[in-house]
Parts: sequence; structure tokens; C-alpha cells
Amino acid sequence: MNTSSLVFTAIIPIFLVIGSGFLARRIGWLSEESDRSLMNLVVNLLYPALIFSYILGNEALRQPENIVLPPLVGFTSIVGGFGVCMLVARKLRIGNQRECRTFAFSTGMYNYGYFPIPIIALLFDRETTGVLLVHNVGVEMAMWALGVGFILSANDPKSLWRRIFSGPVIAILIAVPMNWLGMDKQVPNFALESVGLLGQCAIPLGLILIGATFADLAKASKLMEQPQISIHACLLRLGIFPAAFLFFAWLLPFSVELKQVMIVQAAMPCAVFPIVLARHFDGAPDVALKVVLATTIVSFLTIPLWIALGLGLLNL
Repeated sequence: MNTSSLVFTAIIPIFLVIGSGFLARRIGWLSEESDRSLMNLVVNLLYPALIFSYILGNEALRQPENIVLPPLVGFTSIVGGFGVCMLVARKLRIGNQRECRTFAFSTGMYNYGYFPIPIIALLFDRETTGVLLVHNVGVEMAMWALGVGFILSANDPKSLWRRIFSGPVIAILIAVPMNWLGMDKQVPNFALESVGLLGQCAIPLGLILIGATFADLAKASKLMEQPQISIHACLLRLGIFPAAFLFFAWLLPFSVELKQVMIVQAAMPCAVFPIVLARHFDGAPDVALKVVLATTIVSFLTIPLWIALGLGLLNL
């Protein structure tokens, strides 16, 4: 099976699970009242369990370069994306100030969890998946510190540090030293198996909640208005940014695992979480929804192309 077919094999279940969440909301099986508790379960229990299952015993994360460089790449790629998107939004007059800020935040954030994890797990190995999770620490820091803290003008009463040090980040900060020191060998097998079972629930449940969120916002949003928002988001996130990612992956002497992460992240659509953040902070949720829906739908075609191009370019 060639690379494009493998990637299609990985992304079709993702879209089907999102669709099941959309359907569950529309027919009343999943209520809006349950969203917060389910999201807390994913963020504070299931996703940390997934992190432990991929990091403990990961030989690639016993190499210093795979601990230091991935978060730096994640942080700088998000910060650079925010800057370019804000410049484009203002130059092209995407909308009012609130809409420009939301466009910059949503388009600048690539999907760093629910899409790339199953794709990397299928194409590569658990070592590369572990490097992806460490890379995501830098993404989280950029998202909260710069994205929410400055671009969206957060009104969250929680301090910046409490927002940055979320359940997944804390899990990584614990799991990486444990793996580095070989402490994973002292963990009983039944505990590792339990953690693995919990971790397997994180991606499906998260995707179902994404589908439910799409269903909520699609009812009230006028998706066909301001088509320039969707068009420019696709051009940036699925055209210009992937080319930049692959260029730096080719140019810089990163580890094989980090290059593999960059290839997959280059192809990703916009992250879905900015829709939720735009609803809770001073953003424009309808703009975030247009950005996410457009890039997610178009990415069904572009993901295999960019990943195949990246693998060929870097000889991986």
C-alpha cells in the first residue's frame, strides 16, 4: 500500500468519528450539558494516560535532542503562524478587529493532537508519537501564552500559569523524566495496561466532542458569508505553511523522529479547540468555525499530498 493510501486509511476513520459526534448531537444522544464534564475527563484523565502510554519506555525520548528541540519547534511554528496570519488579516481586511484576531488565532493553530496522533501511529512508530507529544508542549505554551493571553484578549479568571500547566503538560513533565531515568521499568505491567486502556479512549471521545461542537455552531452560523475568510485560511494553512514546514525540516539537522513529526504537522488543518476558546473568550466563534470547517474539509484531499511530498523530499 502506497503512502497516500495509508494516509487515507488513517484519516477516513477520523472524519467518520467526527460525523458520529455531529449525528449524536443532532438526534439528542449527546447533550450540551454533558460537554464540559466529558471535556474535563478527556483533558485531565484520558489524554494524560495516552501521553504516559506513548512516552514511558520510548527510546527516542532518551535522546536529549528529542526532548529539547520538539517543544521549541512547536512553540516557534505557532508564534510564526500567528504573526503571518495577523499580518494577512489586517492587510486584506478580513473583517473587524475582533474577526481579524480570531482569524489569526484560528488559522495560526494547526491540529496537533486528534488528527496527527492516529496518522503518525499508522505511518511510523510509538517513538515518533512520543516525540509528537513532547512537541505539543511548545504548541500549548504558545497557544495559551500568546494566542489566548494576547491575541484573543482572554477574560479567564485563571492565571496564565494555570492555563499553561494543563493536565497534558503536567503529564509530559512527569513522564519524560521517568522515561529518561528508566523508572518505567519499575511500573507494574497491570498499571501500564490500565493506562494504555484509558489512553485509547482519548482520541475517539475527543473527536466525538468535536463533531458535537460542529453541530452546535453550524445551526447558528452563516457559513456562506465572508467567503474570503475560508479561502485565505485554506491558502495559508494548507498551502503556504506546509511548504515552510517542509523547507525547515529539510534544511535543519533534526532527528528522524522530529522530521517525521514536522512532515505530518505540515499537512494538518487548523486545530478545532480555537472554536471553543473563541466562544469562551473575546473572539468571534463564527469566524473560527469557518476557518476550521474549510481547512478540515479541504485537508481530506491535501493531507496525503503533503505527507507524500514530505516523505519523498526528506527520503524518509
